[in-house]
Amino acid sequence: MNVVVCVKHVPDPNAPVEIQDNRIKRTGVQNVLDPGDMYGIEAGLLLREALGGEVTVISMGPVQAVEAIKRALSMGADRGVMISDDALTGADSLVTARVLAAAIRRAGFDLVIAGVESTDGYTGTMPSSLAEFLGLPQVTFAKRLSASASSVTVDRQTASGYHVVECSLPALVTVTAGVNEPRYPSFKGIMAAKKKPLEHLTLDHLGMSAADAEVEQEIVQISAVDERKSGTRVANDEAAARIADLLAEAKAI
Repeated sequence: MNVVVCVKHVPDPNAPVEIQDNRIKRTGVQNVLDPGDMYGIEAGLLLREALGGEVTVISMGPVQAVEAIKRALSMGADRGVMISDDALTGADSLVTARVLAAAIRRAGFDLVIAGVESTDGYTGTMPSSLAEFLGLPQVTFAKRLSASASSVTVDRQTASGYHVVECSLPALVTVTAGVNEPRYPSFKGIMAAKKKPLEHLTLDHLGMSAADAEVEQEIVQISAVDERKSGTRVANDEAAARIADLLAEAKAI
């Protein structure tokens, strides 16, 4: 099975977010492989180990974003594809999906895996757009994933439990953080990664132009989220009456 995993190089989510010109600052800060993408990489590796084939990791971003792909290669992925072009600076999720689709079409694949959403943008729309551009069925929020040569079976997480969904291949699947336990790169894996194929592409290589990278979204304002207010402590003998009052205020009773 040939699996393509989409990954992203993002500002370290454990560090304070810096905003510049209504955008997340990405230069001069620590950037890492998006933690959510590690589950997709691991899912691809497990499928390859069970069914054979290859795992290709693909990303779009500035030149330094190749570090995300190198991390995936050191985990065990077979090859990487990095798309960098000055025209893609500030690309939104729709442009990202369009460009990734063009790159993925260049090679045969059975399954595309992505995270549910990135930890920097949090739009959650890129995988759906990518599936549409590729003309693929999409199965989302996978908490368990297995596959055969012709289909993929997913436990799809829901608010009340999960649905078991079977889908014919090729397809696109988004995975949650609970789908597996990502492996850590070993020293052997880190050394082996240096010899693995890593292709660098621009828009020209994809038969695309700056017009294909035109951003149609504009961020006009960013505001801080209201801080969570502290709770109220209620004595045991007053709890029932206080809960009733709060429910009445909320017009729930």
